[in-house]
Amino acid sequence: MSETYLIDTRFQTRVARSPRVLEIAEAFGIGLEDKEFVVFDKLELEIKRGSIVYITGQSGGGKSVLLRELAQQMGDRGQTVVNLDRVTVDPDKPLIDQIGKDTNHAIQLLGSAGISDAYLYVRRPGELSDGQRYRFRLAKAIESGADVWVADEFLAILDRTTAKVIAFSLQKVARRAGATVMVATTHTDMVADLAPDLVVEKRFREKLRTEVFADAANDAAMRTVTRDEINDLLLKAA
Repeated sequence: MSETYLIDTRFQTRVARSPRVLEIAEAFGIGLEDKEFVVFDKLELEIKRGSIVYITGQSGGGKSVLLRELAQQMGDRGQTVVNLDRVTVDPDKPLIDQIGKDTNHAIQLLGSAGISDAYLYVRRPGELSDGQRYRFRLAKAIESGADVWVADEFLAILDRTTAKVIAFSLQKVARRAGATVMVATTHTDMVADLAPDLVVEKRFREKLRTEVFADAANDAAMRTVTRDEINDLLLKAA
């Protein structure tokens, strides 16, 4: 089912007229009039439930604003939203004790997010790599049963090979769960791996561009992780 979202975001900018500000304005000829800064002018986006949305563009272009507004509107329409960057984890407990109704359920959830090594089950979050911690948060998101998963600065702290492998895993898990995924990132190198249904590019003071991929799910099913990517991850884990 598709739903249309109207994004109309504006900011009022006002300069406090202190004596020093007035001096600077007079000295350099700077105008101090109030202005309206338009980020999105009655933008309409059609998003299907269970689709993947990839928001990209330069820093300061409005990606985070768009992501927050879409998540807010989806929540207002009764969908449950989980922020992958804010999933709560206990730094002092092993993974196996933080998830699932019982041990078997915990193993199932961890495995669905790509954590299938028994050694990792008994580790605490602080003993994991950045990529492994992200997979754990993903497992917690799956457990939550949320309708919408969002992530700002998506996988920005990870090396690019790990980021692409996790993006590939994320889209597979999300499609199985029927969850809508929305990510915002300056990086464009994960498009093939995340296989989005909709790409939104927003650059500072430029017209927004969108691209719809009708066969994104089928294209993702054909994508495989390369041997070089696997070897690179194994070397990092060694």
